[in-house]
Amino acid sequence: MADSNKPQHIADRIVDSILAQKLAPGARLGEQQLADLFGVSRTIVREALARLAARGMVQVNSRRGWFVVQPSPDSAREAFAARQVIETGLLQSLPGQLDRPALKRLKQHVAQEKAAVAAADAGERSFLLGDFHVCLAECAGNSTLADILRDLTARTTLIATLYQSNHEAAASCQEHAGIVAALERGDHDQAIDLMRRHIENVAAHLSPSAAPDPLSSLRAALSPVGPQAAKSARGLHTSNPPKRPARKRLLTPLLSPPASKEKRR
Repeated sequence: MADSNKPQHIADRIVDSILAQKLAPGARLGEQQLADLFGVSRTIVREALARLAARGMVQVNSRRGWFVVQPSPDSAREAFAARQVIETGLLQSLPGQLDRPALKRLKQHVAQEKAAVAAADAGERSFLLGDFHVCLAECAGNSTLADILRDLTARTTLIATLYQSNHEAAASCQEHAGIVAALERGDHDQAIDLMRRHIENVAAHLSPSAAPDPLSSLRAALSPVGPQAAKSARGLHTSNPPKRPARKRLLTPLLSPPASKEKRR
């Protein structure tokens, strides 16, 4: 069986699409459509989706099928906290300075990020910004953490999509460049501090109030039309509707920066 027909290849393609923000939270993953797309049986597709479910990337509804997960506020906090522990720990565990091939690869990756940001290629930009952290783990020689970070960065990409992060891609790219520069100097303490602040910045720029309205499509479908809408527009409904209460925050800050450091954008 060709690699492209194996469940792992299908699972990896779905994760890559999430990293590139081509699959949004809640997107339906039809078994038959995927089987037709990859030229495989539905049994192989189900195995691929089951692997992703075990990794927390998709979920299944007995009646409606498979869907990309929609991270909750709690899972959002956990994902960013896990990334902070894993990625700073990874840098702390480095036995010495990264070798020249590893540094060259990281620099090339940052250069690709800059090119994608300049070209306004949203899909490539999103994928590269997330993949930087996987690349760093691979350059550090830890393939196990690279696999874990691939899933974690995909989850945080879903979170950023769902809660509309306003942390600019250019800022993330610049922060990545700073981490690589610190590693090149052999300054692991600075690299660790920059990584911690980078993850805090991404988490802090999520907008809790941007979570999608689950009734948006129904609300739009049932909005007044024709004469009824015209009456509303002319103000024929004389009663003043009660003011809506101030919208409550749905998501508390995911990571609180250390009290001794000034929060920056």
